[in-house]
Amino acid sequence: MELELPPVIHENYHLLVSAVALLFGIVSLYGLRSNLKTRRKSKEIWRKSSNNSGNDGLQSPETDGSTDVIIVGAGVAGAALACTLAKDGRRVHVIERDLTEPDRIVGELLQPGGYLKLIELGLEDCVDGIEAQQVFGYAIYMNGKNTKLSYPLEKFDSDISGRSFHNGRFIQRMREKAATLPNVKLEQGTVTSLLEKEGTVQGVCYKTKDGQTLTAYAPLTIVCDGCFSNLRRSLCKPKVEVPSCFVGLVLENIDLPYANHGHVILADPSPILFYPISNTEVRCLVDVPGQKVPSISNGEMANYLKTVVAPQIPPELYNAFVAAVDKGNIRTMPNRSMPADPQPTPGALLMGDAFNMRHPLTGGGMTVALSDIVLLRDLLRPLRNLNDAPMLCHYLESFYTLRKPVSSTINTLAGALYKVFCASPDPARKEMRNACFDYLSLGGIYSEGPISLLSGLNPRPLILFLHFFAVAIYGVGRLLIPFPTPKRLWLGARLIMGASGIIFPIIRSEGVRPMFFPATVPAYYRTPRVA
Repeated sequence: MELELPPVIHENYHLLVSAVALLFGIVSLYGLRSNLKTRRKSKEIWRKSSNNSGNDGLQSPETDGSTDVIIVGAGVAGAALACTLAKDGRRVHVIERDLTEPDRIVGELLQPGGYLKLIELGLEDCVDGIEAQQVFGYAIYMNGKNTKLSYPLEKFDSDISGRSFHNGRFIQRMREKAATLPNVKLEQGTVTSLLEKEGTVQGVCYKTKDGQTLTAYAPLTIVCDGCFSNLRRSLCKPKVEVPSCFVGLVLENIDLPYANHGHVILADPSPILFYPISNTEVRCLVDVPGQKVPSISNGEMANYLKTVVAPQIPPELYNAFVAAVDKGNIRTMPNRSMPADPQPTPGALLMGDAFNMRHPLTGGGMTVALSDIVLLRDLLRPLRNLNDAPMLCHYLESFYTLRKPVSSTINTLAGALYKVFCASPDPARKEMRNACFDYLSLGGIYSEGPISLLSGLNPRPLILFLHFFAVAIYGVGRLLIPFPTPKRLWLGARLIMGASGIIFPIIRSEGVRPMFFPATVPAYYRTPRVA
C-alpha cells in the first residue's frame, strides 16, 4: 500500500500544474483582447495634443511663464512631488486646501519598498524627528495560532526597513522641506476647476483662504488632491468601490507581542491591524465590511468593539484595547478602491489617491505614490520645455504604461489578500483562508515570496500570480491527501474556482496587457526604459 501512494500524488500534481498553465493561458487571452482599447486611447491623446500644438504649446496669453508645474494638493504625493520637481529645476506652484497638520488614521505605514523610493528622492530625512518606528515584518494570528513573517532585508543596510508614523507629522515634514526650496510656491487654497482651452488643460481656478478667486497657469497641472478628489472626473473614469470601513483607535503605553512588527488578526468578520506609530502609541484598525458602521454617538460602536472584536484580540493586547475603547477617541474611515483608468487630457496628470486606490490592508498606497513620482521625474528630466504639447502627451502616456507592473501588483495583492483574509461561511473560502495562513507559516520561499510582494521590494505581477495559485493548489493538495473522496474533490474544485473568482476580476480591472505584457503596449517604447 505504501508503494502506491507516490504515483497517485504524482498524477494529482501533474493535474494541478496543468490547471495553472490553463489559467495563465486565460490571462494571455485577456491581454490580447485589451489591445484594441489601448490603441484607441493612444490615438485619442495624440489627436488632442496635435490639435493644440499650433498655439505655441500649452502656454496661453494669460500665462506669465513663471510656473512650470501646478500641483493640486500637498499630501504625501503632492508634497513629495513638489520637492522632487523643484530639485530638478522646475518652478512649482502647490495649492493645498488646508496646510494645517492632517489628522488621519490611514497612510501611517510605509513599506520598505516605499522607503527605498523615499531615499531615491532624497526625502528620507522626512521620517526623522517624528518618532517614526522601524517595521521589520508582520505577525499573523488566526484561531489561537500565530506566525512571524520578516521582510527579506538581508541584502540591505540596517537602516532599510518599513516605517510607521503619524501621517500628519510625515506630511508636515515634507511640506516644510518643499517650502524651503526657492522655486516652490506653497499656497493655501481650494481648486474649484481646471482651466481648459480646446481640450488642453492650461491651469486651475482656485479660491484663496481669504475667499478671493484666482487663476494660475502652467504647461503641466498635476492633480494629487487625495481620495476625495473633486477634479478626477475630468481626467479619468472613476469606478470607486467602498468594500469596508476602518475603525481607528490608539493604544497607549503597550508593547506589541512582536516588537517592530505589524500585527494582523484574522478575525471574524474581517481583519484587525496593530502597528506602532510613535514611541508610546500603537494604532489599531478594525475592519468593518460594508459602507455602514455602528454609530459612535449612541454607544453602538463601543458595544460592538467590546462584544464582537475584543474577544478575538490577543490576550497581551486585550486590556489596552478595552481601555482605548473606554477612552472614546474612536475614528472611522471608509476604505476605497479605484483602479487607474486615465482619460487622455493634454496638459494634466492624475497621481496619488486621486488617481488610483487600493484597500489599505497591505499599506501599499504610499509605496505606489512614491514609485510613480520616481518614474515621472525620470521621464520628464530629458524634456526641458514642457510647452511642447505633443512630446509632453507622449511622455504622459508612457507614464501610464510604465507604472502598471508595480502599481497593479500592489493593487491586486491588496484586493485579493483582503478577500482571502475575510471570514466566510463558504467552506471553500474557509479552506482558502486556512491554506493561506498555513502556506505562509511554512517559511522559506513560501513566506519570502509573498512578503517580498507585500513589502514592495519585489512587486512583480507574475510572482504574485504564481504564489496566489500556489496557495490554492496547496489547499487542494491538503484536501486530496491521503485519499481524494468525491466530496473533497468537489471542495477542491470550488476552492480553485473561488480563487479564480477573487483574482481575475481584479487583474482585469487593472488591465491584463499593461500589467503582464507592458512591452506589447506602443507607449512602452516612446521613452528610454526607466529602471
